[in-house]
Amino acid sequence: MAGGIGSRFWPMSTVDCPKQFLDILGTGRTLIQMTLDRLLPVCPAENVWIVTSARYVEMVHEQLPDVPMSHILPEPAARNTAPCIAYACWKIRMHHPHANIVVTPSDALVLNTTEYARVINAALAKTADSDAIVTVGIKPSRPETGYGYIEVGASSEEICPVAAFKEKPDLETAQKYLAAGNYLWNAGIFVWNVDTITDAIRTHSPQIAGVMDEIAKDFYTERENATIEMLFPTCEKISIDYAVMEKAGNINTIPAEFGWSDLGTWGSLHANMSKDADGNAVSGVAELHECKGCVVHTSGLEKVVLEGLEDYIVAEKGGRLLVCRLSNEQKIKEFQK
Repeated sequence: MAGGIGSRFWPMSTVDCPKQFLDILGTGRTLIQMTLDRLLPVCPAENVWIVTSARYVEMVHEQLPDVPMSHILPEPAARNTAPCIAYACWKIRMHHPHANIVVTPSDALVLNTTEYARVINAALAKTADSDAIVTVGIKPSRPETGYGYIEVGASSEEICPVAAFKEKPDLETAQKYLAAGNYLWNAGIFVWNVDTITDAIRTHSPQIAGVMDEIAKDFYTERENATIEMLFPTCEKISIDYAVMEKAGNINTIPAEFGWSDLGTWGSLHANMSKDADGNAVSGVAELHECKGCVVHTSGLEKVVLEGLEDYIVAEKGGRLLVCRLSNEQKIKEFQK
């Protein structure tokens, strides 16, 4: 899934070039390239499908040339994750009726890619010949309020039943989840076979299934693009969590520890970048004096000097400059209006 605009990473991430297409960690690879890299031990590039906004199709192709162009599916309108996933799964099913599928965001970070591949393969083994749905849960390391949670049911197996999905909690609730020990962060990574997910969408989101059935009549024909442009925007705008995961049976989770972060905020980026002795994380050109705990990203300036800042975001790109306290990073969406 590669259609998001990464608005919380403004001004580095913009509508013209969202964060999944940026090398925000300074590794030489963009987030979407890193996502493909860690999937290759599980799945060859020719079996990878990407759903993205129509405006990003060429950008995806440029960054991932080994993925077949026909596997880059354009969304004419953003309708959240349930229609996005349905679009890919209905199309995959037409040529691969026994497909076993991993769904993943394109803009997260995974540090231990070997363990990631092991976890995904274990989930695929579970779903290959059953009607199980497996979601990857991340063992929490702190009382995080920015993620949804998965309550894990009792089990002696690595893959456990899901007791409940929980919304993003307040700090007190997050602390209780951490202390309880049977709650995981919801990473938004799902594994299922194509029959299971299409049946689940048909049962729990029949409106979306009906639209997909109509679109599918023109898959792999010259009418496909026109039909998608006309019908896809009529899909209910809903997440896969609300549409399927909170309603379907046989929902499971596999607890994982592979250095995951959704990199959803400047704070999470700061936590995953290398830092100087004063806790400052810098990408680009910047000279810091008596600064502590800052995250700095510059790309188009010859010289940047910062003095006396503590726990601030300083980000510059394309003539846009953000100076914001890290504690107020949730306001960044408002600043762009």
